[in-house]
Amino acid sequence: MGESESAKKIEEEVRRVVEQAKELQDSAASFISKASADDQSLRNRAVSLDSSIRRLHSLLSHNDHNLLDPKLADKLEEDLQRARCIMVDGDAASFLPPKTQGGFLKMFLGPINVRASQKDVQLKVKEEYNSYRDRTALLFLFFPAALLILRSWIWDGCLPAFPVQLYQAWLLFLYTGLALRENILRVNGSDIRPWWIYHHYCAMGMALVSLTWEIKGQPNCAQKQRGVQLFLQWAMMQGVAMLLQNRYQRQRLYTRIALGKAKRMDVVWGETAGVTGQLWLLCPILFAMQGFEAYVGLQLLKTAFIGVVSEWQVFFCGILLVLMAVGNFVNTVQTLMAKSRFKAKMKRSKSKPEL
Repeated sequence: MGESESAKKIEEEVRRVVEQAKELQDSAASFISKASADDQSLRNRAVSLDSSIRRLHSLLSHNDHNLLDPKLADKLEEDLQRARCIMVDGDAASFLPPKTQGGFLKMFLGPINVRASQKDVQLKVKEEYNSYRDRTALLFLFFPAALLILRSWIWDGCLPAFPVQLYQAWLLFLYTGLALRENILRVNGSDIRPWWIYHHYCAMGMALVSLTWEIKGQPNCAQKQRGVQLFLQWAMMQGVAMLLQNRYQRQRLYTRIALGKAKRMDVVWGETAGVTGQLWLLCPILFAMQGFEAYVGLQLLKTAFIGVVSEWQVFFCGILLVLMAVGNFVNTVQTLMAKSRFKAKMKRSKSKPEL
């Protein structure tokens, strides 16, 4: 008798659990259906508002017939930029159409969606990218410095092949990591210039090819390794420039974000986001580094043409270095010109008492 009652209780409890599971499923389906409808409504509103901002920005940019006073047009354009920052920096950003993922991300990660739906997750991606740059900037400076010091003190002026190839393998890892992170940041709303990502693609290709480059030794080691030595010296300059950018420019970017002139997902790279005093320090270093990069590339081409080191890898790396130097120079000049135009516009939009 007791066993029969226990069996009934268990049967009733199982039946009750099954009913509760069905009710929970119905409630969840109803909630998801309602949330999907609300989600689609918010997406439509976000797309419509984004379209209006773009249309008004286009009208203000083509104020050729002076329909608006220039000062008023500049103020309205600044207000539009602030509205745009509010949209892309807030929770509404998750309802904007996502940027298409490039072939680079699909090649490494497959067809998965790397866009974060929550802003705090996006910001964590950005902070991890900044931390990665901080860590690699120090290695970018000390790794080639250690190789050059050991070359003079221990290796009698002739670099062994293995330490150089280990450094080149680290460069391949570094640039691949940077390119992956920057592509993910672009998908999540960052404004990284496409050139800097393409620059890292070129650097990846150069690092990969240089791994197959036979490092020549004695005899005549100094002449055969002249290109490698110059490249290591250039890498040290690059490390110094990265440390300066990380230290000075990020604080300026935080200020621009607070003023509504930049998005929280924006990052500093190259020569962007510096104030006047910082640009006086950074620009000579950047231009010197770009000139030296082109010089290293030309030296590699020279050693390939005169037959000192005639492998195709030397010729390929020389061409890539020259192309990257020219691209970096052009983008630096374009950014400085855009910065100058922006400052001139800001001065025009202010009255003399405000200045």
